[in-house]
Amino acid sequence: MEILKVHHKTRSPAAGTVGSALVGVVASGNLEVLLERTLAGTDCNVEIATLVRGYDDVWKAVVADFVERASPGGLRISINDSGARPDTVMLRLLQGVRTMEAGHD
Repeated sequence: MEILKVHHKTRSPAAGTVGSALVGVVASGNLEVLLERTLAGTDCNVEIATLVRGYDDVWKAVVADFVERASPGGLRISINDSGARPDTVMLRLLQGVRTMEAGHD
């Protein structure tokens, strides 16, 4: 298991008031994303646990793109990966932020 930790400063805090959200499932080619509103306004920490080694640069690029798109300030994000493609990672991250904003799955 490889653990990768990434920290970003965002433009603004994440919208909404929901305290946490869980999206996705840990299954072949997918991932589970837990988002928690636990950090200061513009801080965003992402911790990725993956069985797939050697993709640190890809993970960092996807997370940076997500942060730019969604400005998830104040969120601690935990990812449990089971070999998801970058587009699936982005989908789940954006789905999680939308759930935090809207308060539903």
